[in-house]
Amino acid sequence: MLIPLNYTLRSLFVRKAATLLSVFGIGVTVAIFAGVLALQQGFTTMFTAHGREDVIVFLRPGATGETDSQFARERGMKLMKSLPEIEQTPDGPLASMESYSGILRRRLDGGEVNVAFRGVQQATFKIRGDELRIVAGRNFAPGADEIIVGRKLVERVQDCQIGDVMVINTTPFRVVGVFDHDGPFVSEIWCDLERALAVLDSYGPNRIIAKVVPGTFVGDVTREQGAQPGSLAARLADDKEAPAKVLTERNFLESQTKMLGGILLGLGLALAVIMGVGAAFTAINTMLSAIASRTNEIGILLATGFRPLPIFLAFMLETLLLCAMGGVAGCILVLPINGIETGTMNGATFTEVAFAFRVTPLVVAAAIFFSVVLGMLGGLWPALRACRMTPTEALRRT
Repeated sequence: MLIPLNYTLRSLFVRKAATLLSVFGIGVTVAIFAGVLALQQGFTTMFTAHGREDVIVFLRPGATGETDSQFARERGMKLMKSLPEIEQTPDGPLASMESYSGILRRRLDGGEVNVAFRGVQQATFKIRGDELRIVAGRNFAPGADEIIVGRKLVERVQDCQIGDVMVINTTPFRVVGVFDHDGPFVSEIWCDLERALAVLDSYGPNRIIAKVVPGTFVGDVTREQGAQPGSLAARLADDKEAPAKVLTERNFLESQTKMLGGILLGLGLALAVIMGVGAAFTAINTMLSAIASRTNEIGILLATGFRPLPIFLAFMLETLLLCAMGGVAGCILVLPINGIETGTMNGATFTEVAFAFRVTPLVVAAAIFFSVVLGMLGGLWPALRACRMTPTEALRRT
């Protein structure tokens, strides 16, 4: 026979002060854990949610990203013009060469930070379409010393207002526009490819992007496995004249989040272990105090026919409810940071990227699961202690 649920609920209500203190302590622990997960989710979601399957990225064979990839201009032109998988327009293939570099800029609040500086051809804007929007000013003119800056840089980095002059490697560039993008480009500075290559003294682009014909079998090359046989990636990996590593944009962006995303996830797990130990002891102390004040009740329950197992389950349920309430409180505490923007260095590109905290359903589910685990760990010993009492032993205690 199980102990009625209202007994467990009444026990939590009777000890209002102890219950509230325990819920608050567990809630703070859960909120910190959920906050780190929200940071990780904000970073990875910004990259992975906006990568496209119909856009492919060409890198140098063996490259892991744009920073360690570079093409000779002739090879880039051959890739763009010779592949039937690239979508064609009256103006030519829908493909664009891009350069990429990190430039040191001063922050408005002090200090310096590496900012992504990207040179693009006009075809980039055709490929991007409406996903990239000029929200202030205008686009740069081809061949001119003009730049447009991502919206998130305007309030973070110096010389990013329209009309400002930004000196890049001794060459002055005038800011003529601000653009917005839902993905990582919103933290970059863009200019004409030819001017970027000249300023940085580079002999060719770092990557090529292209929009592919629907139904193209890309078969991305990854670090774990080679390209799938018969795919575009497999064909170009073995090409003698213009070899290249090929990925869809979605998979390319996912690959750029592994380092920092893994670090943030590891930090969250480390905090969960360290602070979880303290929260578990809080739950243990709370339940031990509850048992000490309710030994007569336990004795009566045992004397009236309740077996040790129902008593064990009742106290375990009480601890789980206590910690679950703490988990809900932690989720409520972390909700105000949802959407708050921050920035950090992406280890894959060595440039700063700005993003917002995202309290996703995954973060909430992980926080509640974490609180339930704390309840199981914190309630096991007190519940065992309660169920192992004998009726006479429990009734003798005062």
